[in-house]
Amino acid sequence: MAVVNRIAGFAEEMTGWRRHLHMHPELCLQCHETARFVVARLREMGINEIHEGIATSGVVAVIEGQGPGPVTGLRADMDALPMQEETGAQWASTVPGRMHACGHDGHTAMLLGAAKYLSETRRFTGRVVLIFQPAEESVGGGRIMVEEGIMDRFGVEEVYALHTDPFGELGEFRTCPGPIMGSVDDFTLRIRGQGGHAAYPQTCRDPMPAALAIGQALQTVVSRNTDPLGSLVVSLTMFHGGTATNIIPEEVTLGGTVRSLTPQVRDMAEDRIRQIATRVAEGYDVEALLDYRRSYPPTINHDEQTRFAVDIAREVSSRVVDDLPPEMGAEDFSYMLEARPGAFLFLGQGIGPSAHHPAFDFNDAVAPIGASFFARLIEKRHALG
Repeated sequence: MAVVNRIAGFAEEMTGWRRHLHMHPELCLQCHETARFVVARLREMGINEIHEGIATSGVVAVIEGQGPGPVTGLRADMDALPMQEETGAQWASTVPGRMHACGHDGHTAMLLGAAKYLSETRRFTGRVVLIFQPAEESVGGGRIMVEEGIMDRFGVEEVYALHTDPFGELGEFRTCPGPIMGSVDDFTLRIRGQGGHAAYPQTCRDPMPAALAIGQALQTVVSRNTDPLGSLVVSLTMFHGGTATNIIPEEVTLGGTVRSLTPQVRDMAEDRIRQIATRVAEGYDVEALLDYRRSYPPTINHDEQTRFAVDIAREVSSRVVDDLPPEMGAEDFSYMLEARPGAFLFLGQGIGPSAHHPAFDFNDAVAPIGASFFARLIEKRHALG
C-alpha cells in the first residue's frame, strides 16, 4: 500500500478518534456529540471555516488551497444503528441498543485524517469541502444537506465518498461507472373487503384470496416486466390478516420492498405494482389501498469521475476492481451524485462479519488507506502548476 507517509505517522491518532466515536454512537439526525467531536478536531488542525447545524447535526468545513482552483467535496457519514453490539471489543459501544455496525465511525476518522494532512500541507489549489453527514441509515441526511443547499453554497463541483467493505480484502478498492447501488422503495398494501363468519363466505367480500393472488402476481413484475439482463428486486416481506380461524377478516395487509438500478425500471415497478393491486382487487370485489414510499434513488457513478477515482486508487493500492457488479443495497450519497458529478467506492477492510451485524467492527488498518486516497485525489485534481 502506498499510504502517504505523513498520514501513516498519525495512524494511531486516527485509531483513537475512531474508537472514541465507536464508543459513543448516535442515531439519525441527532449526531450532536459526534459533530462536536469532529469540530473540535478540525479546529485543532487550524481549520477555521466550519459550518455547523446543517441537516440538524451535519458539519461542513472548508480548507483553502493555494490560489484559485477546483472545488471538491469529500463526504463521510457519522450515524450509527439501533443495534446491540456483540464485538466484545474494549472500545465497544457504551450506549445500550446502539452501535456503529456500518463503519461510519471509520468513515469519519478517514475524512478527519485527510483533513489533518491537507490542512498541514496545503499542496493544492482551490478549495476542499469536507462534508460530515448524519442520518445515512434512516431519513437520508445526504438528501437533507443537498436540499439545504450545500452544493451551491460552497461551490462544490465534484463529490466523492468511500465506504468500508467487509467483503473485500484489506486495501482493495472496488467500484464501477454507472449504477453501483440500488434505489430503495417500500410499499404497504391494504386489501379491504367485508368480513364475517367463515362458515358463510357468501355473505362476505373476502380480502384473503385477493391478497394471496396479488402477492403471487407481484412476482411477475420481475419475471415478466423486466429485461432478464436488467436488475430489479420486488420482495414481499409482510402478510398480516385475521384474528381467528372462524372469522373472515375485514382487511389484509401486505408489505415489501422494491430495489432497482435505473429510474426507468423504478418507475415501471411502481406502476405495475399499482396496476396489479388495483385490477386484481377489482376482480375479487375488494378494494386495494396502496401506500408506495420512495426513498433513496440509485447510486449512479459518473463515468469521468469514476475513471479518475480509479486512477487515484491505483496510486494508493495494488488491489483495484473497476468493474464491480452493482448491488441492491442503498446509499444516500446517491442524492449528492444526483446534484454533482462524482464517484462512490468501496474500500476492503478484510473479510469478516457483514455490515449491520452485531459483531461488525471497522478495521483501523483501513483508515490511513482511505485518508491517503482522499489526500491524493485532492492533490491530483487540484494540482499546483
